[in-house]
Amino acid sequence: MDFNLSKEQLLIQKMARDFAEKYIEPVAEQIDRENKIPQDILEGLAELDLFGIPFPEEYGGADGGYDGYVLAMEQLGRVSGGVAMTLSAHSLGLSAIYVFGTEDQKQKYMVPGCKGKHIVSFAFTEPGTGSDPKQITTTAVKDGDHYIINGTKRFISNANWPGAIILFARDSESGKPSGFIVDKGCEGYSISEPWDKMGMHGGMLLDVYLKDVKVPAENLLSGPGMGYPILQLGISFGKIGVCSTALGGTLAAYEEGLKYAKEKMHRDKPISRFQSIQLKIADMAIKYEAARWLTYRLGYLANNMKDPRQFAREAALAKTFVCDTAVEVTRLAMDIHGSYGLMNDYKISRIYRDTIIGPQIEGVADMQRMIVAGLTLAD
Repeated sequence: MDFNLSKEQLLIQKMARDFAEKYIEPVAEQIDRENKIPQDILEGLAELDLFGIPFPEEYGGADGGYDGYVLAMEQLGRVSGGVAMTLSAHSLGLSAIYVFGTEDQKQKYMVPGCKGKHIVSFAFTEPGTGSDPKQITTTAVKDGDHYIINGTKRFISNANWPGAIILFARDSESGKPSGFIVDKGCEGYSISEPWDKMGMHGGMLLDVYLKDVKVPAENLLSGPGMGYPILQLGISFGKIGVCSTALGGTLAAYEEGLKYAKEKMHRDKPISRFQSIQLKIADMAIKYEAARWLTYRLGYLANNMKDPRQFAREAALAKTFVCDTAVEVTRLAMDIHGSYGLMNDYKISRIYRDTIIGPQIEGVADMQRMIVAGLTLAD
């Protein structure tokens, strides 16, 4: 059992950290204020192959594995939750194509996705359902060699960017949810204005409206009625990105709390000299380390997955702990800041608004606990 990072892993980590600090950090407040990622940031991410880290070179990826992916995502999430969120949702969509797609589908959609020419979306959630596939109302009616899709999807990341969207609809053949690869911007595809969410700005969430969208039958992913397996495994991969982003927020909160404790003076000495502050710093360090190794382990397990059900359990377990821990650590850093932490002039305020989102996305925390319990009791 070796906990040391390899030379390649260290290079990926350093590359992502250097880019984040040099290019994203200076505009992080702008991204938060405008809820928009500058085009040159997206181009820089593409140039460094950060859009396709875990995927093979034959499909345009960087062949860095999910272990490399978590290392890079942690560093991006450390400076901007919105940037990391965008890449996380993108990788979730690509993972569904990689695992369930045909060779033609992979070549057509993964290559531009991995190169950052397209940004991929994953659309299951609807106004009436967030977790239950049985409640899905979007329909896909077979019409010759096409499907006609109608419905509304809610809170969809990256829906405004050109590229593929992995879209779930109840198909007329099986009567069950199926997955389709749809080209965003096609005839009948429209989007809402971005939702005004409280944090992770830059990672936009939009509603998607589908009015008689015509999709070739060859864009059906894995076959009729295969929506739930795609959703179940795809979301498990998506939780790797969510964990990594939350871990980055945890690290940022820890660093900000430590920095403030060393700089803030009281009675002619830094508040880090007071035991109550030292206990908070210790708690932050302990929680970050626990979350870090659980997230890194999840990346390793994704590279070496043998049982999708067991991986779903591990992903739900990690997502719950890491996202909850991110909130806890950020709250400790807020406590260290005192009243100053409530001010938007201080970075910790933005970090708190970002981390509070983690437990609510890619499956709320209680749902993840139910997955862990269900799969544990089934063994």
